[in-house]
Amino acid sequence: MLAIDVKDLRKQFQVQKNREGVKGALKDLFKREYNQITAVKDISFQIPKGEICGYIGENGAGKSTTIKMLTGILVPTAGHLKVNGYVPYQERESFVKGIGVVFGQRSQLWWDIGVIESFQLLRKVYRVPEAEFRQRLDELVERLQLGELLNRPVRKLSLGQRMRCELVASLLHNPSILFLDEPTIGLDIVVKTEIREFLKKINREHGTTILLTTHDLQDIEALCSRVIMLDDGRIIYDGGLDELKSRWSKGREIQFQFGEQPRLAELHVQTAGLEGVTWSIDNELTATMWLPHAVNVSDALARVVGGVSDIRDIKIMETNTDEIVREIYQSGSASKEATEKLSQWDTGAGDQEAKESKQNE
Repeated sequence: MLAIDVKDLRKQFQVQKNREGVKGALKDLFKREYNQITAVKDISFQIPKGEICGYIGENGAGKSTTIKMLTGILVPTAGHLKVNGYVPYQERESFVKGIGVVFGQRSQLWWDIGVIESFQLLRKVYRVPEAEFRQRLDELVERLQLGELLNRPVRKLSLGQRMRCELVASLLHNPSILFLDEPTIGLDIVVKTEIREFLKKINREHGTTILLTTHDLQDIEALCSRVIMLDDGRIIYDGGLDELKSRWSKGREIQFQFGEQPRLAELHVQTAGLEGVTWSIDNELTATMWLPHAVNVSDALARVVGGVSDIRDIKIMETNTDEIVREIYQSGSASKEATEKLSQWDTGAGDQEAKESKQNE
C-alpha cells in the first residue's frame, strides 16, 4: 500500500521584478511586473508504507517546496498527490492527524513556556486521549532522554536538545508518516547519531514511513535504502542507494602496509587475471591496489594476502556518497546514458566533443 503517491506535480510562483533606480521604484509602485518561476516541474514518484526515503538536492532544487505541498502548506499548480489516501490541501483536518513534520530551522514548540506545556498543547490540537498521550510521551522521553528537559522553557534549550524535543512533538499523536526537513542541521556528530538511531527504531518497531530531506549525506547513508534526487525542479534519479554507488562510483582502493618495501612486479603477479586492477607504490612501506566494481574485493584480498607475506595493515577506501552526488549534479542526470557520458569524459573520449562545443560557442 502507498503512503505517498505523486503524479505530474508542478508548482509555479509569481515573483515581482524589481526595476533599478528611483525611476524604476516609482514604476513598481504603479505598475508591477512579475516573473513566473517554476520550482517543481511535473515530478512523479510513489513511496510505499514503511519506507525511509531520502529526498535530496542542491539549494533551490525544489525539495522544501515539494515537502510543503505534501504536507498541505502549499497548493500545487498542477498534478495530483495523495498522502495516506488524502489530498493534503483539500482534506487538511483529517489529513494532519496521520502525519508528523519537523522543519530543522523552524520550531513547532512555544518559545517561552516549558517543553511539557508545549506537548500538552499539541495533545489538545491533535485530540489525543490523555492515557494514550501519557503512554506515548513516556516512551519517547525515555528513548530520547528528555526527562530533565521537560520543565525548561524552549528558549533555554541547546539546538540538539530542541531538535530531540521537536521529534517528540511530531510523534505524540503516533503519525504513520514523518516528514523531516533538515532535521540534523547544525548538530554535532553525537546528537546526529542519537537521532539517526531513534529514527531507525521507530521505523522498525512502528512501521513509520519517513521522507527525509537533508544536505548531510551521512544521514542518507545511515537511514535510507532509497534516494530521490532533485535538480532544478526535476527528478534526475530515483532508486536504491547501493545501485547509485555501484553505477557512479569509480571503484575502490585498498591500501596495504608492509613490513618491508613492496615490489610492484610481485604485486602485479598476485592479481594477474583480475581485469582492470592496478597497483601504485605510495612510499617505502605502503602500496595501493585500485579495483573496478566488477572485481570482487574478497577475491582480490585473498590473492594478495595468500601470496605476499608480512602485511601489517589493510585499509579499504570507497568513493563516498558526497563525491558521487557531486558528479551527478555536474552531469545533470543520473541516467545510464549520463553515466556512460561521464565515463567517456573520464577516459578522454570526450575530448573531441569538448573541442567542437568550444568552437560552437
